[in-house]
Amino acid sequence: MAAQKLTRGRLIQIIVLMIVLITAFIWRTVTYQKPPVTTNQAKVCNLNTGNCTFTIDTKPVTVSLLPLDPKANIPLQLHISNIAVNPSATVNGISMNMGILPVIFKQQKEGWLGEFTVPQCTADKMTWAIDIKINNNIYTSEFTVTK
Repeated sequence: MAAQKLTRGRLIQIIVLMIVLITAFIWRTVTYQKPPVTTNQAKVCNLNTGNCTFTIDTKPVTVSLLPLDPKANIPLQLHISNIAVNPSATVNGISMNMGILPVIFKQQKEGWLGEFTVPQCTADKMTWAIDIKINNNIYTSEFTVTK
């Protein structure tokens, strides 16, 4: 913008704009309400110690991870039994940021079988979380992978 002479009309325009902006800032500050914080008291299950059992629609659903001693760069299988709907799941790192990995499920006679592989990290042990989404509810399980 080229330098222009400050006229009376331009000065009034600048003052009115500043009053509008200051009024909007003060109004938002005075009327601000903190959004409610919802905490989920969900039980997080550890898949290294054995199977996890969740109650979904009054039915017990069992989640298991194979092999029992998971290692990095080796395909892992997540088995979900006693459920009719197709679950979706993601795996993400807890002890490090290694991205979010999808789990692809195939239907079996006794439930759903998902396969995924976690990448290797510089740490000897890595803790991962599996978020399983069924009917808009998320069930979380953890497991630790060694090199």
